[in-house]
Amino acid sequence: MILEKLLKNISVKEIVGDKTVDIKSIEFDSRKVVDGAMFVAVEGTVTDGHNYIMKAVEGGAVAVVCERNPFVLPESVTVVYVEDSADALGKLSSEFYGNPSNNLKVVGVTGTNGKTTIASLLYKLFENAGYKCGLLSTVENKIHGKVYPATHTTPAPVAIQSLMADMVAEGCEYCFMEVSSHSVVQKRISGIKFAGGIFTNLTHDHLDYHKTFKNYRDAKKMFFDNLPEDAFALSNLDDKNGTFLLQNTVAKRYYYSLKKTADFTARIIEMDFHGTLLNINGEEVYIKLFGEFNIYNILAIYGATVLSGLDEERVLVEISKLEPVRGRMETIRSIDGKTFIIDYAHTPDALKNILETLNELKTTGRTIITVFGAGGDRDKTKRPEMGKIVASLSDIVIISSDNPRSEDPEAIMKDIKDGIKSEKDEAKTLMIPDRAVAIRTSVLMSKPGDIILIAGKGHEEYQEVNGVRHHFSDREEVLKNITLLK
Repeated sequence: MILEKLLKNISVKEIVGDKTVDIKSIEFDSRKVVDGAMFVAVEGTVTDGHNYIMKAVEGGAVAVVCERNPFVLPESVTVVYVEDSADALGKLSSEFYGNPSNNLKVVGVTGTNGKTTIASLLYKLFENAGYKCGLLSTVENKIHGKVYPATHTTPAPVAIQSLMADMVAEGCEYCFMEVSSHSVVQKRISGIKFAGGIFTNLTHDHLDYHKTFKNYRDAKKMFFDNLPEDAFALSNLDDKNGTFLLQNTVAKRYYYSLKKTADFTARIIEMDFHGTLLNINGEEVYIKLFGEFNIYNILAIYGATVLSGLDEERVLVEISKLEPVRGRMETIRSIDGKTFIIDYAHTPDALKNILETLNELKTTGRTIITVFGAGGDRDKTKRPEMGKIVASLSDIVIISSDNPRSEDPEAIMKDIKDGIKSEKDEAKTLMIPDRAVAIRTSVLMSKPGDIILIAGKGHEEYQEVNGVRHHFSDREEVLKNITLLK
């Protein structure tokens, strides 16, 4: 594509060189640059792309987009100076791939918890209803049934636009995507036209990156601030930030709630480990998910689906067919009557929500055993809080490794245990660094009827230790150690 055409939606400060050079690809990683590429120098959290401009040129870049240029480049290389290269990267990527979001109804889901469940179940619901759809999620990316691996909650701009272009080529009408706070701040979603946005909730997470809760909250708000007028903004009215996040959006505002008057409301009639009987906006429906937090997810799905134009009665039918997402309250039952719950919960609030639900549903004589840890190189301040919550809501606690990354697993576990203060809670707590051994121990300690929550990794099929990913699956470890219920 001709450079000048690529730049038509970009705020350019200056162009030095040939505007008619042909661009064959766009890269922000100098190691991936090939002949004919445009290199966009983005200042990241770890490295600054401006330091790698010369390497990109040596690799074959014919154009460089940057905020500044510390090198003397060959005259054959066109240099485009911009105010914000991260923002430019998204818009350039969109233009390069034909602005695919203009031909899709893109619905973004943001919040601390629930993003994967909502985006994935929206995808399933619309596919089941006969629509071709795309999905961009933590677990996997999908284009009308075809699965592509996911490496980030929200992919890099070039990858997003490439996937969306494939969705358009496949004839997809909708795209449902998770929108992380990182992706908003890093402008990975720049260049995407959203048809709708959903807010789930906001609790303690990612303070290692955002530094303060206000920064984290404001990153979420920025997503809604930038929605267009013809989009919908659907927010959880029961979250204390639910109205704040929508206060400056020009999109059409809607709210869902279990406790207040709202556009979309629900009431729990009956609930057990198999599912929940609900009343949604005056109509009864049985769903195959349980837990109040999942009811919020279902209500958000209901609202977004109705706002996207589907008939309300049809929506209820399709919602009743939905199955839990892999690694999200995934239930496995053994032949001897034990119930295993595998979930991605890795924040204090998510653990609290699940364990409160399990305590509400457990009957006399049943024990709740929780196996969990915390990720290394991430927000350390939440670790003792997680320990306190799990100890207060579990009968037996097994602290183990999650993804220690470059940290010492024992040090992470100690941070968690620092939140367990009482002698009673300490007495029921075990420290087992090897996660496979921890899971096996939970199986051996449990008796028929017990509930074993294995939290933190959910869908993940790896464990990262010292920068190396090793195959590991909580689900596989459970299945190794039990006889399945037939």
